[in-house]
Amino acid sequence: MTNEIVNSALSKVMYPGFTKDIVTFGFVKDIKIDATDVSFTVDITSSAPEVAQQIIDDATRELKAVSAGKVVVNIKSPQMPKESSSKGKNIAPQVKNFLMVSSGKGGVGKSTTSVNIAIALAQQGKKVGLLDADIYGPNIPRMMGVSDIKPEVNGNKVLPIKAYGVEMMSMGSLMQEGQSLMWRGAMIMKAIEQFLRDILWSELDILVIDMPPGTGDAQLTLAQSVPVTVGLTVTTPQGVSLDDSRRSLDMFKKLNIPIAGIIENMSGFIAPDTGVLYDIFGKGTSQPMADEFDTKIIAEIPIEPSIRTGGDEGKPITFVNPSSESSKRYVSAAQSIWAQIEKINADGGVDNSAVQPNTPPGVSACSM
Repeated sequence: MTNEIVNSALSKVMYPGFTKDIVTFGFVKDIKIDATDVSFTVDITSSAPEVAQQIIDDATRELKAVSAGKVVVNIKSPQMPKESSSKGKNIAPQVKNFLMVSSGKGGVGKSTTSVNIAIALAQQGKKVGLLDADIYGPNIPRMMGVSDIKPEVNGNKVLPIKAYGVEMMSMGSLMQEGQSLMWRGAMIMKAIEQFLRDILWSELDILVIDMPPGTGDAQLTLAQSVPVTVGLTVTTPQGVSLDDSRRSLDMFKKLNIPIAGIIENMSGFIAPDTGVLYDIFGKGTSQPMADEFDTKIIAEIPIEPSIRTGGDEGKPITFVNPSSESSKRYVSAAQSIWAQIEKINADGGVDNSAVQPNTPPGVSACSM
C-alpha cells in the first residue's frame, strides 16, 4: 500500500452533491499507512452527519477495492459554525464562511459596501469571493471593472472572474448588457442555488454575498442552502431607510443569522476641496436601531465623490485610494466583521431550526 494507491482510490470518492472528488477539493490530509492499514483525515466544511457518513462509506469501499486492510477515516470541520442558518447544509463546501450583505430597500449603497468590504478582506490576507445575488440589478461587474469580461466555462461549471484579488460572479456577467430579467420567485431561487453549486469557487475563507433589497425568496433560499456565518445590514440615516433596515435585521433574527453590524452610508458629506465633513442627510441616526437589535454600527461611510466615480469607473475606493477616509472606515469594518466570524466559529456556531424549506407560495417561513 502506498500514498499513490490511496490517493488514486480516494480520487473516486465524490463529495456529496458534487461531481468533484475529495482529493481534487484538497480535503484529504495526513495519510498514514501501516502495511495494508490506512488512516487519514478528511477536512470538510459541512457539519451535516449524512455528508460525513457518505464520505466514510465511499472511501472505505474504494480502499477495500484496492486491498486495504483496516480503514480509519477521521472527519474534521475546522473553524466552521456547527449549524447557523441551514442546519449544516452547505452546497458550496469549499467556502468556509458566508457573509450576507442585506438592506431593507434599494439605493442605500449595498453593492458599493459589498465590493469594498470584499476587497478590504482580501487586502487583509483572506481568500475572498464576491457573489452578486441581486439578480434584477447586477451592478457588481461595473463596480469591479469587469463589465466587458465573460466568464470561462470548465465542463459544466463556470469559472469566477478575478479582479482586485477577489473572485467574482454575477448575473450581469452572464447576460447581455442592458438585458432585463422577468423571472418569478422560483427562478430566482434556482439561480441562487446554481451560483453556489455550479460556480468553481476556490477554497475560500469567505464568500461575500450582495443580496437584492428586501426579505424575500433570494434571502430565504440562501439561508436554506449554506450556513450563513453572519449578516450585515446597510442603511442610510433617513427615517424611511431605517424603517426598512429594521426589517432586514428582523430577518436575520428570525433566521438565527448572527448580525455582524450595521453600516450607515451617506453619513455626512466630505467636501473634496476642503475635506470638511457636512451633515446633510443626518448622521448616527442608526444607533437606536442598533441598540434595539443588540448590535453596533461598524462604520459610518460619508458621501465622498471618489466613491461614486470609483464605482462607475470600476475602481473601488478601497483599492485605488486606500488613504481616503472612506477606505479606512471600510477596512475597519472588515476587521470587525472578521473578528466576529472568528468568535462565532470558536463558539461553535448557532443552531437554527426556524428555516422552513417547504413554505407555501406567498407565505413567509419566518411568520409561520
